[in-house]
Amino acid sequence: MKTSHPVTLAVTVLSLIIFAGRSSAQQDPLVPVGSLSANPTLVQVGVKPNLTWGITYPAAVKDIITVTPPGTLTPKQEVDMEVRVIGASVKVVWTNNWGQVTRWEWAPTEALVSIAGSSYSRIFYDTQNKVNANKVVYKKTVTVGQAINFGGRYNYDGWSTFYSSTNSTKNVVALVNGDTPPTTTPLYQQPTIEDFIKPYLDGQGKVKIGPKDVIYLMELTHTNKADSGFDLQDLALLVTFGTKNNNGHGNNVDGVDSSNPGNAPKTDTDPTVDDENK
Repeated sequence: MKTSHPVTLAVTVLSLIIFAGRSSAQQDPLVPVGSLSANPTLVQVGVKPNLTWGITYPAAVKDIITVTPPGTLTPKQEVDMEVRVIGASVKVVWTNNWGQVTRWEWAPTEALVSIAGSSYSRIFYDTQNKVNANKVVYKKTVTVGQAINFGGRYNYDGWSTFYSSTNSTKNVVALVNGDTPPTTTPLYQQPTIEDFIKPYLDGQGKVKIGPKDVIYLMELTHTNKADSGFDLQDLALLVTFGTKNNNGHGNNVDGVDSSNPGNAPKTDTDPTVDDENK
């Protein structure tokens, strides 16, 4: 989102400052960036130059994605999507006659994705001790209107029930920055909260992620929301979206071709044509 404003100022010395540049391969900025230009560029004492400034603000995820509860994501524009698994903590436990846990082990857990109504395909299958939260397990460019859904299940003596982000049971939910996970007992107050969840919650239990991130929390072992075990911590995905600017084609709204600054026509008549080749 970019705004430009003409202003007139009386100055003695003028310095032209570009706060940050943006190439065609760069994504939207994480912080606001701006530009400033003057006409005339050489200013004499007593002359009032005409200054034009513009600020490009980082897009929030809901500016580029429609989130339909419990967890369907639909791009409003073409986006680049990256998916990371941050937790897969389904446990199988054995207890004695007094209910004490005598043994436990991780159960293999599967994460799947569906794009534009396609069949669900696997993007992860492993146990919690094999999770690498920094690893991108899936990436794809998704076009406008293509619905994105995720699902999960685990495998121990056979497959568990499969839950997806379209299920009305809300065993799979998509949350953005500032949302509160829909659990009976707030996650941050639970003594059993998983370590991998903690970095993504603030002190009030609200989701704390990037402006263009979506976090998926899944409950794969319980269906009764009143049960303390329904904590949405069995499988967790972090989905990050990015958008390209110009992709080497056309101009920014200030008339500068980002792939060949200074050589673009002031009017972008065809954004599909790379102006630097004209």
